[in-house]
Amino acid sequence: MQHYDMVVIGSGPSGRRAAVQAAKFGRRVLVVDRGSRVGGVSVHTGTIPSKTLRETVLNLSGWRERGFYGRGYRVKQEIGISDLIRRLHKTLDHEVEVLQHQFMRNAIRHIRASAKFLSKHLLQLTGEHGEVTEIGFDHALIAVGTRPHRPQHVPFDRDHVFDSDEILELGRLPRTLTVIGGGVIGVEYATIFSALDVPVTLVEPRQSILDFVDHEIVDDFVHQMRDRGMQLRLGASVSDIEKVEDGTRVTLSDGRIVHSEMVLYAAGRAGNVTGLGLDAVGIEPDSRGRIKVDPETFQTAAENIYAAGDVIGFPSLASTSMEQGRVAACHAFGAPVPKPPESFPYGIYAVPEISTVGRSEEQVRSSGTPYEVGVARFRETSRGHIMGVDAGFLKLVFDRRTRRLLGAHIIGEGATELIHIGQAVINLGGTVDFFVENTFNYPTLAEAYKIAGLDAWNRMGAGETETIPAAAG
Repeated sequence: MQHYDMVVIGSGPSGRRAAVQAAKFGRRVLVVDRGSRVGGVSVHTGTIPSKTLRETVLNLSGWRERGFYGRGYRVKQEIGISDLIRRLHKTLDHEVEVLQHQFMRNAIRHIRASAKFLSKHLLQLTGEHGEVTEIGFDHALIAVGTRPHRPQHVPFDRDHVFDSDEILELGRLPRTLTVIGGGVIGVEYATIFSALDVPVTLVEPRQSILDFVDHEIVDDFVHQMRDRGMQLRLGASVSDIEKVEDGTRVTLSDGRIVHSEMVLYAAGRAGNVTGLGLDAVGIEPDSRGRIKVDPETFQTAAENIYAAGDVIGFPSLASTSMEQGRVAACHAFGAPVPKPPESFPYGIYAVPEISTVGRSEEQVRSSGTPYEVGVARFRETSRGHIMGVDAGFLKLVFDRRTRRLLGAHIIGEGATELIHIGQAVINLGGTVDFFVENTFNYPTLAEAYKIAGLDAWNRMGAGETETIPAAAG
């Protein structure tokens, strides 16, 4: 029986990063994945496909140029599903090739199989043709990701009613679309299809969407969605979804009815833990298949078995999943594990995109911290004029006592790239004076940091920085 220092179940962001890190330590590593190609959910149905689809839509639709040429402008007049799929497949092929080469040069073995724990040091593998083998291991990482939540009452058929994985297999673009679920996945796909000029209705049972984002950013986002004709049905759950002759009919709990050709059901996801045999190692997932871990080491209830990525729940980001996998591998083999930074960025690849890092204005206000806000609208920048950007802004939240940056929040073009300036300043303890005293390339959208910094500085003045004890800060 073969024995490995670490077995990684799943080859998504957390799995691949853990495997490479363990291999860098000179350990014998096996990656087990039941998918036909490496990469996991992130590469094949999640992060990479949805962002590739978004980029393709923005390019072919001419969305970025409409500030100059009007809402009727298009680069390609007739956009079909083949236009979107062509670029998607090319991108996915490249991602798989890069990952396979990464495994190869780090001597990481990869096999296609389903894994099941028999004990804390024994794993059963079932190959694609039904062959069964057993392997031993010192450490294991569960990085199986998640799958869309599929309630029994929803009539999924891959023709008119789709989940968020199946939407990538569309045979045609919908004439009209209803998206059920106002979370990150729902708003991303809703706004992507809206950018193609598909009439979209977004249904969310809560009274608001994206509650974890600064409310001023969300308010602007909702305004932009409605301004371009999207219909938002908030505060009502879905009572029934029916397939009718001309498409679908969605009945809401408040009696409203939404007709559309297609429905995307994107209300939640569940961990891919079925069949893993977690009971054999004393691990008990919750009702949504999420595994509880130590937040610093990512150990499960079984000390030699770790879990990372979407299967452990929030924040369910590819970026944080990668770091979780690396930290787990470091802890498993006794390498020092640095304390995680104060803040990490959150990116929402909607149209327009949103990114946030640190504390929102609502969080700062509720903490009782005296604060000041600086805002810069992209249309105020020369680069914004050059690009034809007529919407979007950067918002910075500062502590009035220490002058430190507490939060950075962006909506608009390049938000997920620009946010890293705010991230660096927050985690390095920078203040409003950094933005005022430093020079930014001109013309750039990044210049908005200086504009927002000056906006706050003009109200705060150049006063002395008060030293606040760490426990009180």
